[in-house]
Amino acid sequence: MRCVAVLVCLSVLLCALAPATHALGFRCTSQPEATCQALVGYKSPNTTTVKSIQSLFGVKHLHSLLAANNLSPTAPPTTTVQAQDTVIIPFTCRCSNGSGISYPGPVYTVQKDDGLYYIASIVFSYLLVYQDIQLVNHIENANLIKIGQQLRIPLPCSCDPVDGQRVVHYAHVVAEGSSVEEIAWKFGVPEQTLLDLNGLANAIDLMADTAFDVPLEACTSKISNGSLDASLLVPNGSYAFTANNCVQCSCDSVNNWTLQCQPSKIAALGDSTCPLMQCPGADNLTIGSTTVTNCGSETCSYAGYTSQNTILTTLDLKSTCPGTCSLLAFFKRLTFSPPICFERSLS
Repeated sequence: MRCVAVLVCLSVLLCALAPATHALGFRCTSQPEATCQALVGYKSPNTTTVKSIQSLFGVKHLHSLLAANNLSPTAPPTTTVQAQDTVIIPFTCRCSNGSGISYPGPVYTVQKDDGLYYIASIVFSYLLVYQDIQLVNHIENANLIKIGQQLRIPLPCSCDPVDGQRVVHYAHVVAEGSSVEEIAWKFGVPEQTLLDLNGLANAIDLMADTAFDVPLEACTSKISNGSLDASLLVPNGSYAFTANNCVQCSCDSVNNWTLQCQPSKIAALGDSTCPLMQCPGADNLTIGSTTVTNCGSETCSYAGYTSQNTILTTLDLKSTCPGTCSLLAFFKRLTFSPPICFERSLS
């Protein structure tokens, strides 16, 4: 109880001393009102459940939270999260006025003895600062909030490409004693990229207990530009559901950073009716399936979906033949394709 009282007093003191102006969210120079998928790493202050974290952050579907953390899509909502475990939270990011924040974002209901500093630093584990909450909720006096008041929580994010590549921006809370070099090694991102992205002139400017923008590489895919999920990006070590939950796509760097998609397990367990997912010209191949031929292999890959609830596919042909003419048998069913011995994709 004494700790709570100290935190409340500290909250009031910091709110009174802090400057009135503050940069909101991460830098985002994408076109106005641009949206994308983003992530934050939430370190739970106490032992809880996946369901409780889903509720705190307002994640609409439990399976989205499970997918971001590479947990089984059938994991129960009572799955335990230990204190100090980091849980990855997926959400929609929107860019406006040069910065990106969650949209619409979590909504937190003020509890007894809460203060804005306490909410930002303890409840949401330093993913933002209290001035962010004050700004988006148009609170004139940061020390005057009421029990039961609902506050929008603006999680930091961005939709900007990095070094010309589409990435998934991840808000990483800097641990005490951490360094830019350590963060760069952990996430496989060049140090200078991290410095530039976060507006740091020098690595010694890194501050503990602040949200740090880390761009995560995503797997490449066969999804066409005209598909409704053309913007789908899945970072390494996670999966995502798409095509009205009919398709599950996973990213693993060991698969050559190529998105691996297959019919969704949750669609099979639920009441969803999914369209056919076969590749035309193939012998009953569905997405994610591979067949071996005399001259190589054929894989049916996911290529997107349409508003008519049609699943798009593409047939990937990989030849192991030593010559070119010997491929005629391999391509005989695909008469529109030239008999050339190399890997190609045919929609």
